[in-house]
Amino acid sequence: MAIGSRLTKSAAALALFAAAFLTGTASAQSIMERVEHKYADNGGVAIHYAKTGSGPLMVFIHGFPDFWYTWHHQMEGLADRYTVAALDTRGYNMSDKPEGVANYDMAMLTADVAAVIKAEGQDSAVVVGHDWGGGIAWSFAAGYPQMTERLIIMNLPHIKGLQRELATLGQQHENSQYARNFQQPDSHENISPAGLAMALSRGDAALQEIYLEAFENSSADAMMNYYRANYPRAPYEGGPWAELPRIQAPVLQFHGLNDTALLAPALNNTWEELDQDWTLVTIPDVGHWPHHEKPEMVTNMIRAWLSLHE
Repeated sequence: MAIGSRLTKSAAALALFAAAFLTGTASAQSIMERVEHKYADNGGVAIHYAKTGSGPLMVFIHGFPDFWYTWHHQMEGLADRYTVAALDTRGYNMSDKPEGVANYDMAMLTADVAAVIKAEGQDSAVVVGHDWGGGIAWSFAAGYPQMTERLIIMNLPHIKGLQRELATLGQQHENSQYARNFQQPDSHENISPAGLAMALSRGDAALQEIYLEAFENSSADAMMNYYRANYPRAPYEGGPWAELPRIQAPVLQFHGLNDTALLAPALNNTWEELDQDWTLVTIPDVGHWPHHEKPEMVTNMIRAWLSLHE
């Protein structure tokens, strides 16, 4: 999918993929003034994260295309009880942007999360992820079970479920054409910071400026490397996802049912990959960003669910 000065089929795909960004800027501005900006080191790659609050550590991981303050509602709503730390994943905003597809392998992305937890002097955290951040979070919980207290996922089915649906060559495969486009070597040439900012800001001029600054400081090539390195490829059999260990932490999962990029049938049989309880919240009339479209519902549900698992 491509976004530039004109709408293309790829740009239209992003418009569907980027469901309504309905929040105002007051909360975002507030959290941007309150956070402490910190860095964790993973093998010489600096990972920026924004931190506020106090209490047990929660680590938030954004998706494509986004940056740390996608979580501003949740950070505001949970900082009284938790230390909330939201990453810029590698390639985005204030984090380093190493070149080459290999630097965006899932093993690197999960190690970045571990580096943030260690930078905070902690042995484990509640891990929260959306979209690609959800893929990182699932993989982190599988690969670092001792560091995952609880797992919270937004609009990213377990990757084995997604791979299963892709293998049927049905609706999910058709709707994932954007991802196959993104895997092409020159896909980043069709992405502009202005186009991304316009798509995500949904007509809010202040949000557009905030996003534009972040995306101008990001690497479009790095964004595409997430897909090149990690998105399942035909024939959708085997590969690194097939070896993913079962999740040992309790899981809270949100899924907006109007998501056109990641379809609900991939949620089926998730329980086969879990060793603990699974709380699934499906939300009608909500798209790909439930933490934006239903921020109070999502934040309150997170708070209640975590209280049950203390």
